Amino acid sequence: MALVVAQEVPASSSMAVPHGPAGVGEARHRMRDQLRVGGVPEAVIDDAVLILSELLSNACRHGRPLGDELAGDGDVRAAWRVDARGCLTVEVTDGGGPTRPVPATPSVTAHGGRGLNIITALADDWGVRDDAPGEVTVWVVVHKDVRSDSQAPRRDGFTTRVNSPSPAPLSGLDLADAFDDLG
Repeated sequence: MALVVAQEVPASSSMAVPHGPAGVGEARHRMRDQLRVGGVPEAVIDDAVLILSELLSNACRHGRPLGDELAGDGDVRAAWRVDARGCLTVEVTDGGGPTRPVPATPSVTAHGGRGLNIITALADDWGVRDDAPGEVTVWVVVHKDVRSDSQAPRRDGFTTRVNSPSPAPLSGLDLADAFDDLG
């Protein structure tokens, strides 16, 4: 006689992440492992892990830690869940900051500022809410139905929505003449 034991797959998870880069890797690994066990398609997991990384990076760069930690040594909270409909949502809660999260328009040479644009391109929806006094949560609906037949939820035109606009052509310049004297 064989005994079959059903393993309950975590439909949600929440964890404290140190306010800084130290805990981001641990959060990514935990999310990836739990979503895999839950049968979430690998392409959706890849998007969710990237989104979690961006949200945690933004929380550490722009937000304060939760609680009374003013020195930046506290935690932020990362959470994800697959609800009964199969909707995968990722949330990061921090202690707020001087500004609200909004997509930026960084210069081509800027070292940052593209995170929310990446999230916008990958996600089905996202937003910001004030949960409790001193807490701000950025939530992202990564995929509306992880159980659908679509194994590749990547968005068409992803690169065109994330890349910077092409520079205007430089008319009236004949650069070939500038190099004639170098010969």
